[in-house]
Amino acid sequence: MSGKSKDIAIVLTKAILDHRIMPGAKLGERELSEIFNVSRIVIRQALVRLLEEGVVTIERNRGAFVIKPSLQDAQDVYDAASILEQGAIAQLSHRLSSSARASLRQHLEQQRQALRDRNNAVSDILGQQFHMLLVKLSQNRVIIDIYEQLSRKILLIRALYRAEFDYEHLLEDHERLVDLIEQRKFKQTQDLLHDHNRIVSNSYVLDEREQPARSLAEALAPYLADQHQKDAKVAWMADHKESRSSRAVPSKSGSTTSTTQGRGS
Repeated sequence: MSGKSKDIAIVLTKAILDHRIMPGAKLGERELSEIFNVSRIVIRQALVRLLEEGVVTIERNRGAFVIKPSLQDAQDVYDAASILEQGAIAQLSHRLSSSARASLRQHLEQQRQALRDRNNAVSDILGQQFHMLLVKLSQNRVIIDIYEQLSRKILLIRALYRAEFDYEHLLEDHERLVDLIEQRKFKQTQDLLHDHNRIVSNSYVLDEREQPARSLAEALAPYLADQHQKDAKVAWMADHKESRSSRAVPSKSGSTTSTTQGRGS
């Protein structure tokens, strides 16, 4: 897969997770090739990558669509996440360092501060990050990779459904989880994780609020602007470097001298 198709896949994923491209939206190859100014083959490679990551589905003779998970899908995703988190907790039994405990405690304080600030948006982000931190502390690359893929599906679920979370209760669960981990009561930690995730998944209801209608070009515009700025900066640096090189020529002695004359002292 080309580097360009990988970059396009990253941009599309970000737009989807930022809710600018909504679940169920069609990702037309021709439209995307015009937006990114690349061939349809490159776009097809990017879409295959998103298919492998579980972000889109590809239907024969219809094209690619952002996945639109059902409430049952949400339940299944959280059940799978619970299994992975429980596996990660089992590995913590012999990998629980003092720095790991400090990381968990620090994260809990960040969550507590967001709660004091009544900032539900930050509480929501920190809550998801807490679970990712638990998994990463296992240091198991396979578990982490699969969990990151599930996390993207969870973000898509949050784009389609709304939930009224009791952030105080969720934080209390997180605090109890850390207490149990520090006490090395891993079986109780695993049971609490399962119950906690089931409460979260059961909190979702279909979000019937009307979403703004955007074309793919409108949805992707902010990310393309950022990319154009980066490309322009890279081009400027390359031109600047070439300009500096052209001003220096080798002398007969083999040393390099500038073609511009300096002022006399």
